[in-house]
Amino acid sequence: MTPTIAIIAPGAMGSAIAARLTRQGVKVLTSLEGRGPRSRERAEAAGMQHADDQRLVDEAGVILSIVPPRQANALAERFASRLGRAGHAPLFVDCNAVGVSTMAGIERVFRRTGARLVDGAIIGFPPKGDDPGPALYFSGDAASDLKGLAEYGLDVRIVDGPIGAASALKLSYAGITKGLVAIATAMVLAAERAGAGSALKVELALSQPELLARFAKTLPDMYPKAYRWVEEMHAISEFIGAEFPEALMYKGAAGLYERIAADVAGDREACKRIGAFLAS
Repeated sequence: MTPTIAIIAPGAMGSAIAARLTRQGVKVLTSLEGRGPRSRERAEAAGMQHADDQRLVDEAGVILSIVPPRQANALAERFASRLGRAGHAPLFVDCNAVGVSTMAGIERVFRRTGARLVDGAIIGFPPKGDDPGPALYFSGDAASDLKGLAEYGLDVRIVDGPIGAASALKLSYAGITKGLVAIATAMVLAAERAGAGSALKVELALSQPELLARFAKTLPDMYPKAYRWVEEMHAISEFIGAEFPEALMYKGAAGLYERIAADVAGDREACKRIGAFLAS
């Protein structure tokens, strides 16, 4: 039988995954409670059906939580008790970029209620058309129950580890990729302030052309996402551990992304400096 899957919420990633599933004949439910017009439009375009919490629990076999990290705890708590009481109990999958300690807290809540939980991590961009789409990593005792999602156009990868392993993978990967963006952003801005921007670009073009090509794409792509990366950098710092000095690198990255987010919402002076560097 084709499964029924709930995806909360219909943001850019959630609605794109839903669209892929609905094209494969999967019935996808979502909750539009408190959502704005854009979310409702995305849900409709993806073929998602609005349902209240009780219907989500009654009909879905899997609930994928795909929300901003700060909303992950509240959503998990919202469903944990209801799932624990249900005769039919969907598998709840937290796919959010939360810290390992946050995931451990969610696991404790689910253990108390007896509901089933899987730790998930999404690495990659929202799927478009026929492209492979992002990788969905799952860990925990029930992770193997999700292998069947691969039959419906998703790139499913099982991590041989407990709850928290998938989140640790996500944080480690983001620490490298988004950490590199933070380093490049910081040094480009510092070089531009000191009048060395042009010379830095020439040297990168001569000795590190692959990096320069990467930065030409990843730095501008970062601007609208910077506000979402602040909390993720703090989670990576916590994941490393306060006893290790390298954790401070990611506290600094969080501060940088917070500043870029404010710049995007303001006069865009930093973005203009980076743009001038890349265009020179």
